[in-house]
Amino acid sequence: MGKGRVLVVDDVVDMAETVALDLEAAGFEIAVADSGAGAVALFQKEPADVVVTDLRMKGTDGLDVLEAVKRVDPDVPVLLMTAFGGVDSAVEAMRRGAFHYLTKPFELGAMRALVERACRERTLTRENALLRRNLRTNASARQILGGSPAMQQLRALVERVASASSPALISGETGTGKELVALAIHADGPRGDRPFVALNCAALPEQLLESELFGHARGAFTGAAQARRGLFVEADGGTLFLDEIGDLPQPLQGKLLRVLQSGEVRPVGSEQVRTVDVRCIAATHKDLGQLVDKGLFREDLFFRLDVLRVPVPALHERADDIPLLVEHFLRRSLDRAPRSVLQGFEPEALDYLMTYRWPGNVRQLENLVERLVVTAQTPFARLDDVQKALGPGRDQDPLGQLVQRPITLAELTDRYIAAILQKVGGSKQRAAELLGVDPSTLYRREKTRE
Repeated sequence: MGKGRVLVVDDVVDMAETVALDLEAAGFEIAVADSGAGAVALFQKEPADVVVTDLRMKGTDGLDVLEAVKRVDPDVPVLLMTAFGGVDSAVEAMRRGAFHYLTKPFELGAMRALVERACRERTLTRENALLRRNLRTNASARQILGGSPAMQQLRALVERVASASSPALISGETGTGKELVALAIHADGPRGDRPFVALNCAALPEQLLESELFGHARGAFTGAAQARRGLFVEADGGTLFLDEIGDLPQPLQGKLLRVLQSGEVRPVGSEQVRTVDVRCIAATHKDLGQLVDKGLFREDLFFRLDVLRVPVPALHERADDIPLLVEHFLRRSLDRAPRSVLQGFEPEALDYLMTYRWPGNVRQLENLVERLVVTAQTPFARLDDVQKALGPGRDQDPLGQLVQRPITLAELTDRYIAAILQKVGGSKQRAAELLGVDPSTLYRREKTRE
């Protein structure tokens, strides 16, 4: 890979070509513009890492170029070339954000050294931003809480998957924390110090989704006033997390497959192709195999993504973790609402939470705790508080309901058989089929009760 992309701007063509040839020989990728207006248009279409521009040009001068490229990318270093008489203007340009200036005539080695320094400082700025982002990433990854067997197995699987470079497919119900699992895979792997970029494939219409993924050139479509790099380029060297991959429109499935196979990205409306090194982690709450059978998802893309499968358990499958999760969400919510009176949950309320089905999984539990933190009027949430906060008509585990008001096994059996008989209109033959017993068993129970 080169040292970076440099845009050289000078209306004196010989001067522009001399600078460009020297930088190209030093390993930089070069673009050349012979006017300020041409430079601005070129930068908007294909941004550069450093801009080297003459100060005095007809029409759009170096100051105009400086302001225009800074509007597109505030962090891009701009190096000005000026005759001795333009030094005051160059100093003023530095006050406006220029990186440095060179007085003509100058040594090409001095110019090259400044460009290399500008590239290093730009890289350092990006790495500092990346470090801040990764600190947030690692903090999120540590939130995979729970000591249940299901979570112990998940953490062990995450550790193995993190060490690989193949695509991974995370499956699980909505609200189970699939993005946290993706963060953990990224943070624990060799790409942990590189970008983690996430996109919800169900959140955008097709055209915007294509632009988000692959980028676009300026003017590629209505509203594309500036060029955009796209998330594949943003994630170069790191991980791209595609949530709800089952909702990716079919026309984009083929384009995604080509990028995963070739590592080459072409922005919408551009002929330029860029090579990227990205690990793709996808997630879905849908059965992609069924979508393939229905012709709604490409089979070749499914096999490309489904190299390492990571199933995330539903909350009702790890009920033993609920007290720990409640405590975690309670502490976090109290940090945001320090005036709340809530301190915890009564045992009966906590038992109820452990028997609930949680159709919304961990996300629903987190929202419930936050709601109770805001609305609580007593230090400890009671069973009635929890039930009211969950609202009517929720998907309650029938066994959980029985635990709340225990009955004997004999009474449970009698009531269940009676309910089945009522369902089938009193037919003992049909009831026996549903119960998986011989009809004589029902006749004997009836005689015994008489």
